Amino acid sequence: MDHNNFLNVVESNPIIASVKNDEGLERALKTDVEIIFILYGDVCSIPAITEKIRAAGKISMVHMDLVGGLNHASESAVDYIRQFTSADGIITTKSGLVEKASRIGLRTVLRFFILDSMALENIRRQSKNTIQPDLIEILPGGVRSKVIHEIEAIVKVPLIAGGLISTKEDVVYALNSGVLAISSTNEEVWKM
Repeated sequence: MDHNNFLNVVESNPIIASVKNDEGLERALKTDVEIIFILYGDVCSIPAITEKIRAAGKISMVHMDLVGGLNHASESAVDYIRQFTSADGIITTKSGLVEKASRIGLRTVLRFFILDSMALENIRRQSKNTIQPDLIEILPGGVRSKVIHEIEAIVKVPLIAGGLISTKEDVVYALNSGVLAISSTNEEVWKM
């Protein structure tokens, strides 16, 4: 899937299911969500997890930082995802992995935790990289609109919001603040 098709799917499906275990995955597969963020597993289980998602006709994104055996920030871990799984892309907090994944045709989400002004400085530094992620996910999802607009001005990459989004009001607030989509582990949110 190329960059534009990926962004079109995200824009058309602004609720992304994030799953932390097999039970959550099974429930996500039964919903209308089209994109699933995988926040668990290890090198032995991730091929089967991504294949289940592919078989259901959904997009799978593997959070490299949370998958055992892949969480050591190595480019060979990205190669593993490309060669041995059905994943469509990766999620990470490490810009070097985004660059590697982009070069080998995986979609990418770069995560930033917006805790203070240092986070904004990290975003500024990352925005100077030649290769940019397909999406930037900001956490927590309830970041003020002013901060979201400041980030948008810095990166020129579509934003999604995740973390601590658990009500319809949270979803509406995030989407009205200018993000393209939200991700949530809250199963009630997946049904909105």
